[in-house]
Amino acid sequence: MKRFKKTYIEITNACNLSCDFCPGTKRKTEYMSAEMFGAILEKIKGHSDNLYFHVMGEPLLHPQFGLFLDMCADKGFRVNITTNGILVERLIPYIDKTALRQVSFSLHSLEGNNKSETESYLNGIFDYIRAVKGKNVSVSLRLWNLIADEKNAQNQSMIDSFKQRLGYEGEIQQGETPVNGIKIGDKVFLKQAERFEWPDINGKELPGEAFCYGLRDQAAILADGTVVPCCLDAQGIINLGNVIKTPLQEIIDSPRAKAIYEGFTQRRAVEPLCLRCSFRKRFDYKLNADGGRV
Repeated sequence: MKRFKKTYIEITNACNLSCDFCPGTKRKTEYMSAEMFGAILEKIKGHSDNLYFHVMGEPLLHPQFGLFLDMCADKGFRVNITTNGILVERLIPYIDKTALRQVSFSLHSLEGNNKSETESYLNGIFDYIRAVKGKNVSVSLRLWNLIADEKNAQNQSMIDSFKQRLGYEGEIQQGETPVNGIKIGDKVFLKQAERFEWPDINGKELPGEAFCYGLRDQAAILADGTVVPCCLDAQGIINLGNVIKTPLQEIIDSPRAKAIYEGFTQRRAVEPLCLRCSFRKRFDYKLNADGGRV
């Protein structure tokens, strides 16, 4: 049975923001039902222990978010969520949920907001950080840099706010951080990376070698059960099958999925969307003899 380090599950593709950075989705707005979610957990059992409520959408909009955490705990899954943080107060009731492993706040969602809005937003996030102190939950604060070597005043203001509120005395430069981020508090990490362009099927093909951990370390399941290789397929273009109708292992073993995997092993993108994805250039890939990450 194929094992993934993480499986993305899009419990909803609805969002409460419309950010310049995000392409949004042209797919029908959906909220995954508890019945479908339970069926998916059964389908992916043995394939992955870590779930990420992320692809498109804001997971905290889902009215059964707490129930889903309980269902994951019952099946032995750990859950990581990615949120824009606007609805952070909805997370407070779930701080003791055993399935919850990490909350990632996409702080770049606030690009262009004024100072008073930013301060109110940060207050909510720090209220949550204080609430989970001593709990088995880590917090990831994520920022995009606009351009390499370009300073961003709003980013710097937020970084300074983190340092002050958490009592972090070290120096933090704007720019790429290690993959796990910089530890700036008890189970609180700051991650910075350069902003990227989402792959667009109508965009230009990008030359050069290609590599991705899609179908190697990860897979994603959209709100209607469609399986795609990674969390950057916002429109569900690389539709490998539906996990409700077809076992996940059968989907992974399909000719199309194998071609994607083998292509990246040979440093080639075989899917039109992958040929237009700049994110594939970011990976410092090292594989062992079995094709897994070193």
